[in-house]
Amino acid sequence: MTRFGIFVPQGWRMDLVGIGDPVQQWEAMTAVARAADEGSWDSIWLYDHFHTVPRPSTETTFECWTATAALARDTKRVNIGQMVGCNGYRNPSLYAKISSTVDVASNGRLYAGIGAGWYEHEWRAYGYEWPELKDRMGAFREAVEIVVGMWTQDEFTFNGKYYSVDKPINEPKGVRKPHPSLWIGGGGEKVTLKLVAQYGDAANVGAGDPATITDKLAILKQHCETVGRDYAEIIKSTNLPVFPLDPGDDPVKATEKARGGLGYEEFAANTIIGTDDQIATRVDAALQAGADYIIFYVAGVAHDLDLVARAEAIARRFS
Repeated sequence: MTRFGIFVPQGWRMDLVGIGDPVQQWEAMTAVARAADEGSWDSIWLYDHFHTVPRPSTETTFECWTATAALARDTKRVNIGQMVGCNGYRNPSLYAKISSTVDVASNGRLYAGIGAGWYEHEWRAYGYEWPELKDRMGAFREAVEIVVGMWTQDEFTFNGKYYSVDKPINEPKGVRKPHPSLWIGGGGEKVTLKLVAQYGDAANVGAGDPATITDKLAILKQHCETVGRDYAEIIKSTNLPVFPLDPGDDPVKATEKARGGLGYEEFAANTIIGTDDQIATRVDAALQAGADYIIFYVAGVAHDLDLVARAEAIARRFS
């Protein structure tokens, strides 16, 4: 059975524009989380970013891990994940401590997402050094090892090129066993997908594109064979940004609030705008390519909570 998750409106994709009060913005995010919790969704998701896209703006973007912790207490059933936590923003030992704490707060419902990071403007604006790609990936490789080590060992030590830890006490280590569910995002073939094979409970690849999903999962399978990992036990997820239309709707008018001030062409370049049947066809294509977990980003849910149920009805076609 295919499982589905849904992003909450966090502001990063200009999805809280039009809601002026920050408290009301937060409540719009929480309302989507609770609607998902009351439905059949497996998970809710947040992005780990500080500035909006496609361009940095002064619009609200709520911080990822703060929001994750709060939503852990605002919900009862759904798993809660980050797509994905940026390694460069937190020392991996701190990440291990934060994620262990949130796993307890959620009673074992954390999907702990991690990736190497990519948003250069954001790194520099917040005062983080922007390393060369080889250094970002090298640090990411070490970080994953540290996080898993601190989740699973009492006196873990590590001395690498980028990070060192000396028996950090990480209690409690979390609720889910053997450790919080680790979701590694990205399609890097030499580092990221190898880390999935070695340590990951789930991969996130392809951004919904069937050809890319097929290619990346084939490489992941090769890495699994090399390290002796059962490929079948790894969740293969992909993200689909969608906006459901009724047949005959004018897409420009229908998406006006959801676009957050973006022009239609710019919005449509990164969103699947179509009828429920058309969106279902795109889901099926991703599944045929090898994905088994779909994460919807449903544009406009902050302004129209009914879209959560509508997207859920599409998801149920694949249950």
